[in-house]
Amino acid sequence: MKCQDHLSNQTIRNLAIAGGDPIQPDSTAQASQTAVLQQWLIQKLAERLNVAPGEIDVQAEFIDYGLNSIEAINLSGELENFLERRLDPTLLWEYPTIEALSLYLAGELEDWENALNGSESNSPESNNPEFNNPESNLQTKADDIPPEQYQFDRYPEYCQLQQQQETLDALGIRNPYFMVHEGIAKDITQVDGRELINFSTYNYLGMSGDPIVSAAAKDAIDRYGTSVSASRIASGEKPLHRELEQAIADWIGVEDAITYVGGHATNVTTISHLFGKNDLILHDALSHNSILQGCMLSGASIVAFPHNDWQALDRMLHERRHRYRRVLIVIEGVYSMDGDIPDLPQFIAVKRQHKAVLMVDEAHSMGVLGARGRGISEFFGVDPRAVDLWMGTLSKSFASCGGYIAGCAAVVEHLKYSAPGFVYSVGLSPANAAAALAAIRLLEAEPERVKTLADRSQLFLQLAQQRGLDTGKSQHSAVVPVIVGDSMECMKLSQTLFDRGINVQPMGFPAVPNGTARLRFFISCTHSPEQICTTVDTVTQAFAQQRQAGAAYG
Repeated sequence: MKCQDHLSNQTIRNLAIAGGDPIQPDSTAQASQTAVLQQWLIQKLAERLNVAPGEIDVQAEFIDYGLNSIEAINLSGELENFLERRLDPTLLWEYPTIEALSLYLAGELEDWENALNGSESNSPESNNPEFNNPESNLQTKADDIPPEQYQFDRYPEYCQLQQQQETLDALGIRNPYFMVHEGIAKDITQVDGRELINFSTYNYLGMSGDPIVSAAAKDAIDRYGTSVSASRIASGEKPLHRELEQAIADWIGVEDAITYVGGHATNVTTISHLFGKNDLILHDALSHNSILQGCMLSGASIVAFPHNDWQALDRMLHERRHRYRRVLIVIEGVYSMDGDIPDLPQFIAVKRQHKAVLMVDEAHSMGVLGARGRGISEFFGVDPRAVDLWMGTLSKSFASCGGYIAGCAAVVEHLKYSAPGFVYSVGLSPANAAAALAAIRLLEAEPERVKTLADRSQLFLQLAQQRGLDTGKSQHSAVVPVIVGDSMECMKLSQTLFDRGINVQPMGFPAVPNGTARLRFFISCTHSPEQICTTVDTVTQAFAQQRQAGAAYG
């Protein structure tokens, strides 16, 4: 089906459902509504895929166009706002084609289901001669189920993974993932006894492996054991837990904090617990998977706003805020794929204007931004209490494992007594709690680590840009991407660099948009200027040689 002349939003709203009950079947108005809804969906999908509307098939499933679950939920959020009515955020899963979804929205669900059954009647008696023999019927239905629906090794997703690995093998590219690294991950790593300059570690401040931090972890094991052996609300609470949480709160500049055993789980359980069905969540288009999973599980309406675009966020809230109970805005302090940062003061202003809750994920900005490493609030000089929820991880600058939420005392107390990922999970291990606490105290005593990190990161960025490498949007952070473009070319370049003594991981689709595959360099304060200069020179030479070889081959 080709998309006709584009109709205005108001025209479609007038023709489409304007809230309330669906129009009764078999009406002329309903047919018009179905056509118009299809047209709107075609247009939106074509825009997302950057293709002509005529290339969109209304009977193809959304997943066939590469629309993942998060993008589907975002599309349903746009549709919800467009029709000015509340919709289930999982609507595109239940009605997986443009045709099915538009028929449903236009009130023709019954006709659509009949069409799927290939019958004029939904009566099981008329469609199934074995209706009166349920055991035989069930066996027949079970026999028809293909193995890819219940055998893991036949899952299409797994088969696709196997095909990708076979392709790499055929091209002579070794699998860069799950490589075993020996020793402490700092500026140097060892693989199979071979030493490489390492740019694939989050050990930004060199705290992991620091003798003071390690000693604190060992002492905690001697005192409390290797596990607290229970959830904290039951009997797993240790003095270290409260010491660490108060230290985090004081470090950030808020009232209190709560720690979880995993950084990913921190976002998932906090977002999904604090927000729900009658709420709206607006997240940055480049948000981390943990944020997206939390949004999905919340049951709230979900909409992505363009990356770092606070003006677009403001417009969205002007249109939508009045239809929801609570509204959450989620951004990150440093975006780990691009190494750029948001304009925090502007996002605070937007959240205040619309009476929303603002959450900032500081996984890659804590210990990195600000003169003393206190994060993006220190970098911009804003009152940290202006942000409602500060999220961070303990596995990067703080040399441990886990995550935290910091904010007012009320939200922390509420989470401690009710958040499933905290209440029903074991408490942070003594060693991890002690290591993070020691790292915070050491950073407070040695802020020069932050200055060194900033200097090394800036040196890498400047040298890479001077040599014509595409570093994207990176600024002010310890994450510097070198954008290659093609995923396979990126994998080849990573292998070439590994062979030349540099460890850096490739990132391709779907972790980043198609055509923007990159090498992600994580800079540490332990990197020397010589290591950085050598690395940038080697990357420049290897990249140029690879492109020349590709051009000659082509």
